[in-house]
Amino acid sequence: MLVDGKWIENWQPVQKADKDGRFVRQTSSFRNWITPDGTPGPTGTGGFKAEPGRYRLYVALICPWASRALIARKLKGLERMIPVTVVNPTLTDQGWQFGGFPGAGEDLLFGSRYMHQIYTRADPAFTGRATVPVLWDTAQNVMVNNESADILRMFDTAFEHLVPSDLRLYPADLAAEIDDLNPRLYNLLNNGVYKAGFASSQTAYDEAMDGVFAMLDALEGQLTGDFLFGNRLTETDIRAFVTLIRFDAAYHGLFKTNRRSIKDYPRLSGYLERIINLPGVRETVDMDHILRGYYSIKALNPNGIVPKAPDHVVDLLRY
Repeated sequence: MLVDGKWIENWQPVQKADKDGRFVRQTSSFRNWITPDGTPGPTGTGGFKAEPGRYRLYVALICPWASRALIARKLKGLERMIPVTVVNPTLTDQGWQFGGFPGAGEDLLFGSRYMHQIYTRADPAFTGRATVPVLWDTAQNVMVNNESADILRMFDTAFEHLVPSDLRLYPADLAAEIDDLNPRLYNLLNNGVYKAGFASSQTAYDEAMDGVFAMLDALEGQLTGDFLFGNRLTETDIRAFVTLIRFDAAYHGLFKTNRRSIKDYPRLSGYLERIINLPGVRETVDMDHILRGYYSIKALNPNGIVPKAPDHVVDLLRY
């Protein structure tokens, strides 16, 4: 945890809870947008023009929020436009660390050891948790954005004039339906599994657990086509996928969301298979990072024992 730019205590999974023991997630602080011509986006300031090689994306493969950005980058063909740095999945006392694990990279821009040093480079007086994803502007040497929902949308359109695509993740004719489902999906499922896992009261856990499975039941019922809105993939499918692919391997056991498994939902199981088989998506899922990362959370797994992934998850991820 950074306070006024100083690291003051060992990393903890829960920095804030409400009076009833409910996990409260930190709000993202950097909200600028890359746009085709550098004009301001919906939040923040302007000056961030879409240009090849100008921006770097910092991610953790364990993290569902970072994986949203990685999947959008793949599906929109932006790999050459936006290089990526992957952090170590094992959470240290100072949070995300660079290098030291297969598939994790060093910080090529600044030689930082920890992600929180990127944050203090962006804001020497930053207070809060050093989260991923982070989008960094190498031209101005500033942090553009650390909100995955924003990054997902800017990747959909900002580079379209440089890398044309037939895929639109936030199409205008589905915008109202997407905007209606996204907040419920986030509250009950994406963040709901965390609210169950990090609950500090029985009431908070029970409430979160009910919400998680209410949303899974609702998604199962909504899947009458290939994707959540018929046969067109949208950003909402990416938002759902990143939680569903981690569910049986991590959340079901470690976060105690064990009423049912995703494999118990026939439509959701087929849905996972369809998305994982989209070009490039499988490359964004590293089950070793996911298991190592989640099971390194000492508050939930003090002995550090890392289980094997369930057989059906391993089979799903095979080429």
